[in-house]
Amino acid sequence: MSTARELTKQLLRQFVDSFDTILFDCDGVLWHGNDAISRGPGLISKLRAMGKQPLFVTNNSTKSRKQYIEKFNKLGFQVSEEEIFCTAYLAAIYMRNVLNFQGKAYLIGSPGMEAEFKLVDIEYTGTGRDYPEGDNIITTEVPLDKDITAVVIGDDCHFSYNKLLYAGSYASRPNAPFVATDDEDNRPVRRDGKVVAIEPGTGTIVRAVETAAGRDALVLGKPNKFMVELIKKKFPLDSARTVMVGDRLNTDILLGKNCDLRTLMVLSGVSTLADVAANKTSSDETERRCIPDYYIEDVTTLDQYMGEL
Repeated sequence: MSTARELTKQLLRQFVDSFDTILFDCDGVLWHGNDAISRGPGLISKLRAMGKQPLFVTNNSTKSRKQYIEKFNKLGFQVSEEEIFCTAYLAAIYMRNVLNFQGKAYLIGSPGMEAEFKLVDIEYTGTGRDYPEGDNIITTEVPLDKDITAVVIGDDCHFSYNKLLYAGSYASRPNAPFVATDDEDNRPVRRDGKVVAIEPGTGTIVRAVETAAGRDALVLGKPNKFMVELIKKKFPLDSARTVMVGDRLNTDILLGKNCDLRTLMVLSGVSTLADVAANKTSSDETERRCIPDYYIEDVTTLDQYMGEL
């Protein structure tokens, strides 16, 4: 069982020598919103110079890989599109390559998801604004599209009663693929380094549609193995020589545990050392597994330590 050791300067050489591939979560690890965490870009460059392969794994489905490249470049990171594994991409690849889906999907999601679905030539509808006209919806007259045979859910700032009505109706069909990018509850909104609001995550939408449909969605993102399975098809990843760096115990660290990776938790995002302590004594078996091998304050500190190797 992991003990959550602090990654000190003294342990760094042993830690660095233990991996060839390093997976980074993004928000809360490499950046907060539109601000890079100090020395993050330099850390990625140092890792490449040492012959390490950095990869970037995020549950945020609002952007396509091309949009993420724009963000990485803007924040000073040198990253290729092939190194980015976002859940908008995961959903499109799953529908096309795993299911060989040939019909029309009802898509609750962002322009980033639309872009990825277009790249694999999947027909969809449902994105954008869809609000009721007037005060009531007469549900007996809802015009369901007989050609829609799947429901895919991602983050959607335009989620509405109408979308819940349609998604729940289509997903209630027992044989219809019902897929979600992730099921994260929420994420902090920061301003000047302080949390000023809590933004609902995709999980809030997923649970609403699951309740309406009376069945559960298949969740593709962290901590589920599909992310790493897809990476292994594109990169020579050896689980025993791979480390997962993240800020959330129940997604990033649990992904590492599910895929037999080493894990490093940074304290610059969501989870805290108090959460780690609570998990160690939890009655829930999954929570007891969500203990990182190591923890460190942030990637700034990691870069400082690596500069002294």
